[in-house]
Amino acid sequence: MAYQVDSPKAENFIDHQEILDSMAYAKEHKNDISLIQNILQKASSCKGLSHREAALLLECDDSDITQKVFDLAKEIKQKFYGNRIVMFAPLYLSNYCVNGCVYCPYQAKNKTISRKKLSQDEIRSEVIALQDMGHKRLALEAGEHPLHSPIEYILESIKTIYDIQHKNGAIRRVNVNIAATTVENYRKLKDANIGTYILFQETYHKENYEKLHPTGPKSNYAYHTEAMDRAMQGGIDDVGIGVLFGLNTYRYDFIGMMMHAEHLEASFGVGPHTISVPRICPADEVDTNDFPNSISDELFKKIVAVTRIAVPYTGIIVSTRESEKSRKEVLEVGVSQISGGSRTSVGGYAEDVPEEHNTSQFDVSDTRTLDQIVKWLFDLGHIPSFCTACYRMGRTGDRFMALAKTGQIGNCCAPNALITLKEYLTDYASPETKKTGEAIIAAEIEKIPNEKIREKARQNLKEIIDGKRDFRF
Repeated sequence: MAYQVDSPKAENFIDHQEILDSMAYAKEHKNDISLIQNILQKASSCKGLSHREAALLLECDDSDITQKVFDLAKEIKQKFYGNRIVMFAPLYLSNYCVNGCVYCPYQAKNKTISRKKLSQDEIRSEVIALQDMGHKRLALEAGEHPLHSPIEYILESIKTIYDIQHKNGAIRRVNVNIAATTVENYRKLKDANIGTYILFQETYHKENYEKLHPTGPKSNYAYHTEAMDRAMQGGIDDVGIGVLFGLNTYRYDFIGMMMHAEHLEASFGVGPHTISVPRICPADEVDTNDFPNSISDELFKKIVAVTRIAVPYTGIIVSTRESEKSRKEVLEVGVSQISGGSRTSVGGYAEDVPEEHNTSQFDVSDTRTLDQIVKWLFDLGHIPSFCTACYRMGRTGDRFMALAKTGQIGNCCAPNALITLKEYLTDYASPETKKTGEAIIAAEIEKIPNEKIREKARQNLKEIIDGKRDFRF
């Protein structure tokens, strides 16, 4: 069957031969500087690129072109997102899993990892610890297990999280990263008011996917790959895709990821709300030397930059599995969301988990506190944002994309970022971070172009000092 971007069948919209042809095309034309410059000119209009055009940009190893890719990615990121960086934290509910994924310590055959599932009281303790850091946005994570983490447990946990009010803390957006499920269950998640449904493909290469997932429900390539279609059918219009770079050749998976974005746009009129770009990293029973397709920091930076150029409207996420140095590099060329103060163990926020009771999914490279990361972002010229306004104002799916693609989202995002940053500085920041942040807010508020919005934002900032919270445009 030929490549069909809007087909409901995974093997049609992630067409193996089309990926191979695109790889061959990129290799054949990688030295055609005139063609590549035309693609960069097209990309500068911020309308995005096809998967084949993006593959060619990634393949070209001309140093001047690579620098132009970085410069354009930075320019596009600035146009859509300004200097704002959205902050979040993962919350691991359970590491029980029935799958046999060879790269994941949660795999059912791993007998050395400690297994744990949070009770609702333990979830409350975790969330209060996260609130006390200053977090407003969480990403729920859980292994796939019909007894330990059924959909009913996930839904109960979401309700628990939203219900917790502690001092001035509140989790305002719960994103969910759980296994592929049914349209009915996606409807239940939608009714529970989740933010984004996130699911990583891991690899788009069907044969390698099946080798990497030899047992368990996740071994069904088509069911997993078609999950975002079912989520959309279930009413979830903000979805997040991604691959785990290093499991397969990066060229193949990068093109597959671009094709998946194209498929969602063609089938539902809404591309991915976020794209995540994790790399394979050390973990319990996982040695990165066993994965010869791991990628360098330099190549990782270029993948992020080309992703930003090819899918300009999407949020690009990098987690704490990346080092401080690596995160700094990719922040400059397109990343718009990062985690901070993260723990990848089950129950790791409320108390330190002893090594002998390790429940982590992977080793954290960037171990700094949220406050340290906020201050670091200030020093780099970024504005940490704890905003969840679009989700809570109903600006999701095609409504969000319409604002994002036209650049109108900035009229909301800039003041919302400053207002939520003010909340963080007032309630949680260290004295040094607060001092730096207050000066930044004072300067940035003057840059809001709309006078009415600017004055309203000033009023909101004053009311935060008086004890009020949760303003949004």
